[in-house]
Amino acid sequence: MNDSLVEIKDLHVEYKTDKGVFGGTQIIHAVNGANLKIKKGEILAIAGESGCGKSTLAKAIIKLETPIQGQILYNNSDMLKMSKKELKEFRKKVQMIFQNPYSSLDPKMKIINTLKEPLKINTDLSDEEIEKIVEDTACKVGLDKECLNLYPHEFSGGQRQRIAIARALVLNPEFVLADEPVSALDVSIQAQIINLLKDLKEKYNLTFLLITHDLSVIKYLADRVAIMYLGEIAEIGTVDEIFNDPKHPYTKALLSAVPEINNKGREKILLTGELPSPANLPKGCKFHTRCPQVMLKCKENCPQNTEFENGHCVKCFLYN
Repeated sequence: MNDSLVEIKDLHVEYKTDKGVFGGTQIIHAVNGANLKIKKGEILAIAGESGCGKSTLAKAIIKLETPIQGQILYNNSDMLKMSKKELKEFRKKVQMIFQNPYSSLDPKMKIINTLKEPLKINTDLSDEEIEKIVEDTACKVGLDKECLNLYPHEFSGGQRQRIAIARALVLNPEFVLADEPVSALDVSIQAQIINLLKDLKEKYNLTFLLITHDLSVIKYLADRVAIMYLGEIAEIGTVDEIFNDPKHPYTKALLSAVPEINNKGREKILLTGELPSPANLPKGCKFHTRCPQVMLKCKENCPQNTEFENGHCVKCFLYN
């Protein structure tokens, strides 16, 4: 039995950018052979430093970016080979919550029209039916009916993110991608939005891909965690496995940087050097230039996944 809703196989995504004053172009290797399974009904979080490819991976899943290689299977159908008709059906089932609620909402549209738009484009429902769905969805995310005739600038950041979440839910999706959904909000508002996402997931049996660099959000919200480094999945496991028994040196360094009142004696690991440029990837293991446990073979060869119990996997020569 396949319990995966989404399966990503050997995915590669590249960009071409200008070199600036030097002229010409360079290739940015944003995602490099990523492999990932997202189970039905779970919240899978992807964590890593800025620039590691988290958001690019999410955008590739909903075809906002076009991979140069690999497969994205949704219910065992390859999304990259879907016809226009199949892609339209796919987009009804898969929605995205963007990072910044200030820029993801049209400032010239009333909220009611923002929420009606996906339904008008993707369904044949009557105006009365659409209005009922919009009002019900607004209620689900904690917005009053009276709010619907206002414009985005009349709301706080937290309310705008609720509107963005409502827009993602109006089509009754199966799968929601949330790209840093609370990072643009005040700390006092973040907890409200995190609790809202958790409640919606449990109430409507949604599957979430959560993109974030905030490990405390992951610990509270996610079921499993994938640690990403330079476009690769370095380690993946349950929240308990990753936080209490991390395997990859990069995962250990990330966790050691999280301030905790009781850190269980965890030693702080300081990484030396800068994150390599995705335009000029290191040979061998991508992490070897900063790894405190680097070996000679790490500099020449790419490690394969080593699997422990319950699907806990790590890409590191320390274990294979």
